[in-house]
Amino acid sequence: MASSRFCSTAKSRAQAQTTNKRSTRRSTTARRLAMAASTTTALPLDGHVAIVTGGSRGIGREISSHLAALGARVVVNYASNPAKADELVAELASRGLRAVAVKADVSDPDAVRALFDRTEEAFGSPPRIVVACAGILDSKYPKLADTTVEDFDAMFAVNTRGKFLVCREAANRIPAHSGGRIVTFSSTLAATLVPGYAAYAASNAAVEAMTRILAKEVAAKGITANVVAPGPVRTELFLAGKDEATIRRMEQNSVGGRIAETTDIAPAVGFLVSDAAAWVNGQVVRVNGGVA
Repeated sequence: MASSRFCSTAKSRAQAQTTNKRSTRRSTTARRLAMAASTTTALPLDGHVAIVTGGSRGIGREISSHLAALGARVVVNYASNPAKADELVAELASRGLRAVAVKADVSDPDAVRALFDRTEEAFGSPPRIVVACAGILDSKYPKLADTTVEDFDAMFAVNTRGKFLVCREAANRIPAHSGGRIVTFSSTLAATLVPGYAAYAASNAAVEAMTRILAKEVAAKGITANVVAPGPVRTELFLAGKDEATIRRMEQNSVGGRIAETTDIAPAVGFLVSDAAAWVNGQVVRVNGGVA
């Protein structure tokens, strides 16, 4: 009988130990699943509202998509092609991401103001992130002596005046101490000074100076302002007016042996608008593979 009771007790203890091990494994698994779920939902820009001007095409399109993937609710600004903007918004929606398309001419103060108004209407809060990416280029690549006043004015209207208006509105509308981020776009051409780009390079150099001053003016409100200045990037804007021989020559002269893709640029913006970049302010980040 004692032997029977011993066996029964030992069996009960073994069963209890097995049950405890299973329970521990289940608890561990549950914790791991909870951690995985938390990691999945805690996106870096979750809940933040972002405006991307020129956000439906080229580099701007990639930035819109990248910020949305990081959790931001994105306003895709466009100037003249609603089909491209609507296509992007639909694509993002199919991935469970939130975005709206808003038309606005960035060189028009009233249109820029309306862009910010529409952002608040769409998402119920002002933007925390503003990326001023809209820009144009004279695909004739004229020497300064051959640049028309009309072409000069057109580039400065969008590239410089447009970014001024967007930055001014952002400085007034991004809530103080919200971790606000302003990113403007320039070009490495403002540093390399290649012939044929006089007006374009000048319009971007002005943006760099303006943004670096803005950074000092908004720092007390916990807002940063930085510039991204790409080198050659394979977009419609870059390819316009260039033949294959010119493109091949530029690839060969590139430090990395290629022309950048839009996917090379967007992550730099993703970093600059993140909490990790809180101490990066007033900088010109030349994302160009080492060209300059």
